[in-house]
Amino acid sequence: MDKPTPTSNPLLVDSPFPLFDEVKAEDVVPGITQLLDDLNATLDDLEKKVEPTWSGLVEPLERLTDRLSLAWGTVSHLKAVKDSEALRKAVEEVQPLQVKFGLRLSQSRPLYEGFRALREGPEWDSLSEARRRIVESELRDFVLGGVALEGEEKERFNEIKQELSQISTKFSNNLLDATKAFKKLIKDKTDINGLPDFALALAAQQAKAEGHEDVTPEEGPWLFTLDAPSFQPVLTHVRNRPLREELYRAYLTRASSGETDNTPLIERTLALRQEQAQLLGYPNYAEVSLASKMATLERAEGLLEELRGASYAAAVKDMGELKAFAAEHGHEGELRHWDMAFWAERLREAKYNIKDEQLRPYFALPNVLNGLFQLVEELFGVTIERTENSHTWHPDVQFYSLKKDGKQKAFFYLDPYSRPAEKRGGAWMDEVVGQSRLMAPAGESVRLPVGHMVCNQTPPVGDQPSLMTFREVETLFHEAGHCLQHMLTEQDEGLVSGIRGIEWDAVELPSQFMENWCYHRDTLNSFARHYESNEALPEDLYQKLVAARTYRSGSDMLRQLHFSELDLVLHSRYRPQPGATVFDSEEVKRVAERTTILKPLPEDRFLCGFSHIFAGGYAAGYFSYKWAEVLSADAFSAFEEAGLEDRSAVRETGRRFRDTVLALGGGRAPADVFKDFRGREPSTEPLLRHNDLLQVA
Repeated sequence: MDKPTPTSNPLLVDSPFPLFDEVKAEDVVPGITQLLDDLNATLDDLEKKVEPTWSGLVEPLERLTDRLSLAWGTVSHLKAVKDSEALRKAVEEVQPLQVKFGLRLSQSRPLYEGFRALREGPEWDSLSEARRRIVESELRDFVLGGVALEGEEKERFNEIKQELSQISTKFSNNLLDATKAFKKLIKDKTDINGLPDFALALAAQQAKAEGHEDVTPEEGPWLFTLDAPSFQPVLTHVRNRPLREELYRAYLTRASSGETDNTPLIERTLALRQEQAQLLGYPNYAEVSLASKMATLERAEGLLEELRGASYAAAVKDMGELKAFAAEHGHEGELRHWDMAFWAERLREAKYNIKDEQLRPYFALPNVLNGLFQLVEELFGVTIERTENSHTWHPDVQFYSLKKDGKQKAFFYLDPYSRPAEKRGGAWMDEVVGQSRLMAPAGESVRLPVGHMVCNQTPPVGDQPSLMTFREVETLFHEAGHCLQHMLTEQDEGLVSGIRGIEWDAVELPSQFMENWCYHRDTLNSFARHYESNEALPEDLYQKLVAARTYRSGSDMLRQLHFSELDLVLHSRYRPQPGATVFDSEEVKRVAERTTILKPLPEDRFLCGFSHIFAGGYAAGYFSYKWAEVLSADAFSAFEEAGLEDRSAVRETGRRFRDTVLALGGGRAPADVFKDFRGREPSTEPLLRHNDLLQVA
């Protein structure tokens, strides 16, 4: 095979934006192989003549890692949003080479010694705070990357890293395949009594896409999958209890049997992570993970216990209320897991006289985006407008330009809709490229940041726009928060600009902060308009929405604490027993006793779908959501104190948030950034107050 030249392989083309539409599966192996050959040669030269100076060491390293980040980031992104058998095979073939290069880089003794010499040399005193942070974090990451290991230990460490990378990919593939494999066709409408019109239309659209003929939303047939927009309305609204049970059990046991069974992958991952920790001199993997975070294991567990203490009694009360309501309204026998969403929604409707389906027509995606952009403009003094980019990966993808003070500041992609056949579930934001002085195009002072936001919300049905649930609105605002921190960075050191270099347990601060605005009346007014009549969301519906905000907040908090505690226990105390799996573990059962009111079913295999910790970056870090939620609630309380109805005060506070939390990137410790904005240490009081849990605490 001829080696691709930089102009023949779209992964290696030097263009302003990645050529997502041109990259084919067959480009991946030759493109990445060629790139890694080049980068290995570049690294050879760098190691031979390491200069322990900023320009002689850090800048060439940034150039090198930036090239890999752009090409491999493009491949990884396409794998997540446009998965195919051919792309999987290509990634599987080339991934070991990519991991091998990453290991070589993280274990380079010449580079490590160069950073140590820079840290101890004459240039250190003149380095900025951001540059010092880069040097310190590089030294830490060299140690965590195994630079101090020799001989057999180093060999074993590298084998572990390679295997973990392959397992992570396999875990994701299994989960996508298991989700995709389940299909439930319903032909009799009485089987789905209670299902709202939008869900009937979506299920009919899915049936049509699968080749069923003469399909209508009214007469069916209707096809249901385990993709959230499809199965969630069934659990929430369908009166047919056996159908709810069937879908609930199918969802709960995804990827836990047959060819897509993730159980052995979980066992292997936990064993390998423990071995990796011991090779590095740590007692367990949780300590490795927390070495680069704000929290220590003790502080993380302390926060989870404080929040558990504040939410457990409230969750018990929630359950008692739900049982009484269900019994009063004809439910016989005990409440089971597949009854919870159904009866919780009925109780919410009775308590607050509000239904999700009443709200959905007011949340058409185009309107919600306009409202989000207006808010961002008001708070942070920037403008966002749609612009052209012919190189997106799907026709649904939208491309936007962000300007500050009339000047171009950043760009971002939005991929909003669920595509269960090729796109993984959930929602996420990631960078395409980061802001960087070093990587600036000719004649420019910096390279501008580019990001992407990916959601999995309900797609448009027929002529109707995408009508969002309120939760989907919150999710969109959440991902926008991440994207804003990436785009509004004023940091020009590429290795710590935007979301780079920020301790993982602080990374959710801007995203969770943005969710608060979904309940702000003026913000909601700006986009909550009926998609047909353009009528504003009625005041009584708004009041009900706000009143319902803390509905079952104790239960919701406890659910997140369950995941967080489980994650920390698996990575600190869990030890596999011969002949048993993680699901038989006493440690896992003890977490459930402390953090669930309705105990998990014996066949619960939720962990087989917990990709955050087994195929994402959250291993021994899921607690970060709660840690950052404390910070974000406290940050929002600064706006409450300034006066949410005082536009000039909101703008002034917004600019301060922009110039600290969003601007400083990883160039300053997040604890100091928070104090820059808030003027003090964070408090848990706003989070508990927003969740109506203060009196319990």
